[in-house]
Amino acid sequence: MSRIILFQIGSLEIRAALASGPGADHLWDALPLVCGFSTWGDEIYFDIGLRLDCDATHETVDLGDVGYWPPGRALCLFYGATPMSGPGEIRPASAVAVLGRLEGDPLRLKSARGRRVQVSRVEQSADLL
Repeated sequence: MSRIILFQIGSLEIRAALASGPGADHLWDALPLVCGFSTWGDEIYFDIGLRLDCDATHETVDLGDVGYWPPGRALCLFYGATPMSGPGEIRPASAVAVLGRLEGDPLRLKSARGRRVQVSRVEQSADLL
């Protein structure tokens, strides 16, 4: 069964499919979370207060990736270029572990308004998958 998480920022809701692996497992077990967030270019990031054990990290990510940034203990939602991105790439401040993927249009995050993000599990039955 896949694990779906929900990000709520003000009236905006966007879901993500969580990957498998120790970092994603630890995040799943820690939900729900409510955190203040910041933006950096077209990235929303927020300190989740957890040190996640992640195997592989990446210098660039894809549109819609959900990453974990170890130096800031932060989840990152990538919906476009950051100040460090070159042409045709999305580059975090430093390497991140990809923990999941946003569902639907990640560009919806451009309309996110508020100061807090709530991250929770979405309960699904196995027959819906």
